[in-house]
Amino acid sequence: MTENPAGSEGLDDARSDASECTRCPLHRDASQTVFGAGPARAWLMVVGEQPGDQEDRAGEPFVGPAGRLLDRALDQAGIVREDVYLTNAVKHFKFERRGRRRIHQKPTVAEIRACRPWLDTEVRLVRPRLLATLGATASQALLGPSFRITRHRGEVLDFSTPGSGTLSVVPTAHPSSVLRTPPERRDEAFDALVADLRVVASHGPGGRAEPG
Repeated sequence: MTENPAGSEGLDDARSDASECTRCPLHRDASQTVFGAGPARAWLMVVGEQPGDQEDRAGEPFVGPAGRLLDRALDQAGIVREDVYLTNAVKHFKFERRGRRRIHQKPTVAEIRACRPWLDTEVRLVRPRLLATLGATASQALLGPSFRITRHRGEVLDFSTPGSGTLSVVPTAHPSSVLRTPPERRDEAFDALVADLRVVASHGPGGRAEPG
């Protein structure tokens, strides 16, 4: 891994290194490593679980249905997606084949740990003011396996990562969970996601929680 790189050049080096990662078995079946994308000095880093089928094919995070729903939620919360660095706790798509379809499978603790150095590298290089974790897997990757998102979603919490000191993180639901919600409750689930992202927005540029 590149030592102590900075800015976009450092991210490019890390992305290149990650493209050859074989730290866990997921690289064998995935099309490619899906590294993070966004500004080299974003104020916000959004961390999901892992790339899905469309992300695996495109090589970019959050380009499928969940990504489009996230776009809407960010917009309603007053967050500009182009100002956000988007990534995942796990960089390869884990799936099970059913005929011609590739069905998402939850990554194991070992797979999450194998990918953690890449996430730590992204945090160190981007140096975000705040992180938002989407779903249980991403939240537990940073806050520990005992963390329960149902108890703490929308709260501003502290966590430490190597080389970056203590940062703030706001856990919330993953957009894919909103898409899986029964239609009669989907608007409520979406509104709850937006409410959590408004907490995030309050710590961003122009937000009331921005330090002076």
